[in-house]
Amino acid sequence: MERWTLQKRWIFTVSLVLHGLLLMVVYVMQSMVFPYLKFNGLVPLLLPIVSTGIAIYQGCITGGVVGIFAGIFCDISFNEPVGVFTVFLTMTGLLVGYLADTVIARGGATYFIFCAIVLAAAAFVQVFPFLVLEDVPSAPLVYLAIRQTVYSLAYALPIWFFVRMPGGRTQF
Repeated sequence: MERWTLQKRWIFTVSLVLHGLLLMVVYVMQSMVFPYLKFNGLVPLLLPIVSTGIAIYQGCITGGVVGIFAGIFCDISFNEPVGVFTVFLTMTGLLVGYLADTVIARGGATYFIFCAIVLAAAAFVQVFPFLVLEDVPSAPLVYLAIRQTVYSLAYALPIWFFVRMPGGRTQF
């Protein structure tokens, strides 16, 4: 196993701090700014975009760890049942990071495709209780989930510049 040099430790620490700051800024934007700037009644889901991007560019372990914190912040932000987004974003961070480590190429196209997939799945997670537990017609909920996904995906480009910015890929 390769020993970490001082430079690798420095890059890892800076990357960790920058990703933590990004997560905090996006959480504040998602929970405290965008609810007052609704577009057609929609509030964007930004934390899944950050979690997905970091998983793609940093790998499985980092994606899972960021997914835990992004999920906790999502659960707090949207007042969801405890742990729903925590489990969801942790699992997607691990899965997307694993795929980025083994199968898929890291890059902008991959980032946008996986952001769309994760956002669509997150929208489904949000509407699932209404489909199953309450007798709400499925067509309006599906339409709402599609609109939410497209609206949130519009923020993937600005976030992309920040998730790929902190140095090269750091490995444990």
